[in-house]
Amino acid sequence: MIILSILFFVTAILYSSVGFGGGSTYLALLLIWQIPYYIFPVIALCCNIIVVSGNCFNYTKAGNLNFKLLLPYLIGSIPLSFIGGSLTVEKKVFEILLFLVLTIAGFLLLLKFKSYDDEEETYKNIPKFISIVIGAILGFVSGIVGIGGGIFLSPILFLIKAGKPKHIVTTASLFILINSIFGISGQLTKSLIFVEIQNYWFLFLAVLIGGQIGNFLNLKIFPSRILALVTAVLVIFVAARIGFKLFI
Repeated sequence: MIILSILFFVTAILYSSVGFGGGSTYLALLLIWQIPYYIFPVIALCCNIIVVSGNCFNYTKAGNLNFKLLLPYLIGSIPLSFIGGSLTVEKKVFEILLFLVLTIAGFLLLLKFKSYDDEEETYKNIPKFISIVIGAILGFVSGIVGIGGGIFLSPILFLIKAGKPKHIVTTASLFILINSIFGISGQLTKSLIFVEIQNYWFLFLAVLIGGQIGNFLNLKIFPSRILALVTAVLVIFVAARIGFKLFI
């Protein structure tokens, strides 16, 4: 479990450095380590909340919150993330979904990693209905798989030029935090043995420390586009690892 804790720690550093929680990779690591299937979505979502809480606080404190940008995505995602989290999915189906989620997210992030330091001032006013639909789709997928969805939302917002980089990163972080909370709420409707979560306290400690380091790296040291590129490569690597396990 020491190696798993180190991997969670590194994952938290990389993901929090670009405003993400790391839920998708936590799930993949738990899957690879053969943690009991019924418990690891809750572990991943809890880790998400621990990591992005610091990001949300720091970004909001810095004045980077654009509530008008965030709100329609939340309106669509909140009920669907709860519904998705309440659904029971067979392990094989879950593994395939996780593989697809990571692959798509990784390539989306790779496609738009340069936008994290983009100073372009021309942005589009996205219709509220479209934003709500995007939020609903991401919320539902996130609820089923057990992630926050920001790793999808962020590159999509950059792709459609929905706002400034600092606003998009903050929006993605809050989207992850709130989706993770409602995703866990959905998970609570299942028959889970929550006492077992206590056995993984070391993972929560690892991501707490890693998340703070990653947030510091983003705010103080490295350009965001470099951190986004490293994160994209990590996501694609993990997706390839799961794909190898599934199909080879």
